[in-house]
Amino acid sequence: TNTCAMSAGTPRALASSGQKPIQDIRHPLSAEESALSRSPDVLHPGGAGERDLILPNGTPVDTSSPTSSSSLLNRLQLDDDLDGETRDLFVTVEDPKKHVSTMETYITYRVCTKTTRTEFDLPEYSLRRRYQDFDWLRNKLEESQPTHLIPPLPEKFVMKGVVDRFSEEFVETRRKALDKFLKRVADHPVLSFNEHFNAFLSAKDLNKRQGLALLTKMGESVKYVTGGYKVRARPVEFAAMGDYLDLFTQKLGTIDRIAQRIIKEQSEFLMELREYGPVYSSWSSFEEDLHDPLEGVSGCVSNCSSALEELTEDMSEDFLPVLREYVLYIESMKNVLKKRDQVQAEYETKLEAVVFREDKKTSVPADVEKCQDRVECFNADLKADWDRWENNKRQDFRQLLTGMSDKNIQYYEKCLAAWESLIPLLQDKQEAKGETN
Repeated sequence: TNTCAMSAGTPRALASSGQKPIQDIRHPLSAEESALSRSPDVLHPGGAGERDLILPNGTPVDTSSPTSSSSLLNRLQLDDDLDGETRDLFVTVEDPKKHVSTMETYITYRVCTKTTRTEFDLPEYSLRRRYQDFDWLRNKLEESQPTHLIPPLPEKFVMKGVVDRFSEEFVETRRKALDKFLKRVADHPVLSFNEHFNAFLSAKDLNKRQGLALLTKMGESVKYVTGGYKVRARPVEFAAMGDYLDLFTQKLGTIDRIAQRIIKEQSEFLMELREYGPVYSSWSSFEEDLHDPLEGVSGCVSNCSSALEELTEDMSEDFLPVLREYVLYIESMKNVLKKRDQVQAEYETKLEAVVFREDKKTSVPADVEKCQDRVECFNADLKADWDRWENNKRQDFRQLLTGMSDKNIQYYEKCLAAWESLIPLLQDKQEAKGETN
């Protein structure tokens, strides 16, 4: 968790820290290009480039990677295709394998790591992990970094419409989701330096019981905050976040339902096409004069079937998982907002106790100051993660929508090419008929 300086003086009213209030946020699926290409400065007018977060007490908050000498001296570029960025940690999830024992059947994935950070003993690692190991990592990240947005994992249970959790399609979809989860953690300037993440990537055996009962002081304050007290009002920027997440959830739900219906209708149409094509092939055996054109129609329908099958698979394997990931992302973001509200509620409770002199112990003012600093740390971390999430979302949905547009164009081009291939056959038959006459 970021370390915020303790402020001194008498308790003061809670003020929002960091950047300026979020303005009207367009939905990422808006038809207007400006909604997709908007820079982060639009959300925070007056800012340019990478700005330092400043708390109300004047303390700068550093949201960049820890500036350890080992990290800075070894920030070597390991990959040329990074859009000009320099990174020092690369993680991939690959090679799923099925394991069958007398007790259980499960899938493991090979987690490959390349790094120049001297926090690691080796420059490369290759370890096998199963889903419950990823789940352990995410839980540890939530415990130790309560002020940050932890990327979501794919759901533990079988996805909608998938019966066999060991099927090739399900396992590959999960592998992609686990790979994205680790990449998002590895790209985070704070989470990527977490000791549990280091252990997950490098330790041969994970000691999952170690520290399970321990929470950070922040975690304790979040967990055991007064349950009966509700925060008076979220600061305007966090209220805007909550409203946007509610709207985004509705839009994603609508798109998901329509996409599911389209896939269902395409699958039904595909089944009919597969029955439709062979009829022409069978018919051609009885029509000597029409043999070639009929076989051509059969082949054309077969090509259209293959193109439709590919389009349907792309929607199922590429389009829907992104929607589902962001539904889970929204749930994670809402949980962080609730934690922030709980910390603010704890601060307000303690502040009221001082104001109304319900508690006259000398330690209370210092305790109130600590609570306020926790709120300010929460605000700064959450805003930084919100900006990161917004940038990732714009990139993901731009890539998703342009990719689906390209796939649809390719589908219709393949169908058009298939039907155009019939023209020479029909022309030859027409010419032969004219010569006969």
